[in-house]
Amino acid sequence: MNASRLTPHASPRIEDPRAFGRVAVLCGGWSSEREVSLQSGANVYAALRRRGVDATLIDADRDTLLALGRQGYQRAFNIMHGTGGEDGTVQALLDLQGIAYGGCGVLASALAMDKLRTKRIWKAEGLPTPEWMLLASNEDALAAGETLGYPYFMKPAAEGSSVGISKVAFASSAVSAFRRAAGEYNERQRVVLAERNIGGGEYTCSILDGEALPIIRIVPASEFYDYHAKYISDETQYHCPAGLAPAREMELRSLCLRAFELIGGSGWGRVDFLLDEQGREYLIEVNTLPGMTSHSLVPMAAKTAGIDFDELCWRILEAGLETSDAV
Repeated sequence: MNASRLTPHASPRIEDPRAFGRVAVLCGGWSSEREVSLQSGANVYAALRRRGVDATLIDADRDTLLALGRQGYQRAFNIMHGTGGEDGTVQALLDLQGIAYGGCGVLASALAMDKLRTKRIWKAEGLPTPEWMLLASNEDALAAGETLGYPYFMKPAAEGSSVGISKVAFASSAVSAFRRAAGEYNERQRVVLAERNIGGGEYTCSILDGEALPIIRIVPASEFYDYHAKYISDETQYHCPAGLAPAREMELRSLCLRAFELIGGSGWGRVDFLLDEQGREYLIEVNTLPGMTSHSLVPMAAKTAGIDFDELCWRILEAGLETSDAV
């Protein structure tokens, strides 16, 4: 891959904020990640307003989304994390109304939200990802420990922000972990994955407009990078630059960009991966609508690349030009 693709472009294509028209910043929604989305939305809205964009902050529900076109919005900045906002549903509604948006379309959003199918695509294309098992019962959860070894990770196949994830260290905790991942209080049981524990270090690579930003090494405050370590703790450490050798950094950034493109990713997103103790890489998942909070990783990587938060939001919004032209 051409290394030039790994360096952010120098200037935006739009200079006049009026060119965006009326912009709906969509946040909130009805997923388990609602509170994080509200924080992200407020930050994005403030950044766009500082740049002179005619933006409106919308705590979105189904009725609100269906009325956007009639209310005269030409463009949307969708920051609705999780179910509904990130799985292709909102993307389809925006497409039907002819409203442009920066970021992944329907297919890529749906695929990335489904960790099982994402992993199957990567494996079919020869990309490295940890061995996994699909779990449908308490018995499967116990069998996973025998096959994958303890400890192993268990998580819902279609949730973000580490919702429902557990590190299963002993057989005695496998059943409770399965119930948590499956959503024991939900009307519909979630699909659950067990994944081999790779160990080593946690890393992430942000993607912006077809280019890979500097990698971040994550040192979580807790045993692994769970919800608390992501959004609550101030003790989680983030290292950007990640301390990798330059050639290795470029190699991994190229891998992450390919992983993103294989699921049809566009606009912006983030690819999470692990390096084991021997330095071998394993792709974990794609996040097509990453957080934009004070603890979030895309703004951190962008800053290292010389892109401040306001400029980052501008470029994401600007990427919706392709959507607008295609409608």
